[in-house]
Amino acid sequence: MADRSEYIAETESTSDGWLTRFLNNKFLFLEQPLPPGSRLFAVIAALSLAIVFFFPLWNMTFYSNQYTDGLTLDIYAYHLEGGKTPNRDDLLEINSLNHYIGMRPLLESDFAEFLWLPFAIGGLMLLALRAAVLGKMSKLVDVFVIFVYFSLYSFWSFYYRLYTYGHHLDPTAAIKVPPFTPPLFGEQEVGNFTVYSYPEVSSYIFFIYGFLLLAAILWAWRVNRKADA
Repeated sequence: MADRSEYIAETESTSDGWLTRFLNNKFLFLEQPLPPGSRLFAVIAALSLAIVFFFPLWNMTFYSNQYTDGLTLDIYAYHLEGGKTPNRDDLLEINSLNHYIGMRPLLESDFAEFLWLPFAIGGLMLLALRAAVLGKMSKLVDVFVIFVYFSLYSFWSFYYRLYTYGHHLDPTAAIKVPPFTPPLFGEQEVGNFTVYSYPEVSSYIFFIYGFLLLAAILWAWRVNRKADA
């Protein structure tokens, strides 16, 4: 750590302005090594994402007088799955009801997200493992920034899908309803249905992944700060 302290002293003495000091400080921050605790957090974060392939990301449930037990729709990272009983497939039932109000059917082939999302999840796993192996703060910060962008884009994409399905209705449909946006989160009345939309297990796993990455960054910053003191 002596070389790093000498570099700090040298840059502070030769700095020609606040911008130079700012850039020097950021360079030093990103060049910090990752302590074992931060590497462990990154590895656990990477491994946790494997769970995403086995549990749904989101659930939507539709209740009405006709369906008092509810029609359920689970959204996975790679496909749609409706609840199933011996006499009913909920996804087929939902598409049949959507037809009456002029909404196009929910087809997996229409969701480009199901093609790239599994690869994106695998990429996030590999990047977190890469940061743990290379052991540098810059690699860990890169993964966290990419994850934040990925999360914001995914929420926007999900909302846009809901908006598109509810606003592009067939004007010749048997039942006329005003354009609407199904709920992204929470409860909403749609026609004679009450729709509930909430995150499922895999969404919470993504939250844990981001939390572990942030914890790894803060842990490394704290350890290196103590070493420099």
